[in-house]
Formats: sequence, structure tokens, C-alpha cells
Amino acid sequence: MSDKEAVFKQIFQTNSKKIYHLCYGYTGDDDAANDLLQETFLKVWQNLDKFRNQAMISTWIYRIAVNTCLTYLRSEKRQAKDELTPEIADSKPEDYSPKNEQVALLYKCISKLEESERIIITMVLDELPYPEIADISGISEGNLRVKIFRIKQKLTELYNQYERL
Repeated sequence: MSDKEAVFKQIFQTNSKKIYHLCYGYTGDDDAANDLLQETFLKVWQNLDKFRNQAMISTWIYRIAVNTCLTYLRSEKRQAKDELTPEIADSKPEDYSPKNEQVALLYKCISKLEESERIIITMVLDELPYPEIADISGISEGNLRVKIFRIKQKLTELYNQYERL
């Protein structure tokens, strides 16, 4: 195994779960999220030699993933397909604990948010530090805190609407 392969393997193991969550937050679809995860890490592999350590590697990978997801969403809209977000919770015969249902409902609510809100809340759920989220999303930390507060309010409203159904 070359040095590059070893480094890449470590990067993948450290970041793949978070990047999958990010992609799932954008698509609400397991297959699409896995495709975008693979595409993101293909780009990471292809550009690993160009990474210059100016930012944290996780920030760099998130940026690649965000751009990959946004490109995917734009191309989906251009093709005027139905939204590719079938509700996974309804179609997977998993063990239905109340916690699993709550998580599925949370992702369902997240999928209703605007694109920029989805990425921010996904990073919050992945417990990224606020300065890193601000860096990735290109907004000030103060503005980010306001946005997160508003996104949480929106999510609470959406969640409560579903709870009443």
C-alpha cells in the first residue's frame, strides 16, 4: 500500500460517516447519498496531492461534498424529475423502535428545509465546531449562530406538524 493509499484510507475512515450524513441530509435517499459519498471521496482521492493544509482536511472534504451535492441537486432539477427523496422510513423494514422513528422523522423534516439550511443543520448534528461550520458555509460565526437558531425553530415547527398527524 502506498503512502497516498494509507493516508486516503485513514481520511475515509475518519470522515465517511459524517459525509454520508451530509449527503443524506441533502437527498433524503440512501442510494443517492451513497453515490454522492463515493463521488465525493473519488474527488478527494483525485485531488489529495493538491490539498495544502490551509484548512482542516475535514473542512476541505465537507466543501467537496457540499459542491458535489449541490451539483447533483441542480442537475436533478434541470432534468425536471420528481424529487429523489422517497421516504426511507416508509420503505425499509427495519426494527421500529421509537428512537428510529424519531430519527427518520427528523431527517424527513430536514429534507423540507432549504439547501443551505440542510447543510448547516447536518453539520450541527455531526457536532462540527461552529468555527468550522462558519468556514465551510462561508458566513461569520455570529451570523451562523442566528441561522442555527432559526433552523432549529423551523425544524421544531415541522416536527410538531408531523407529530400532530
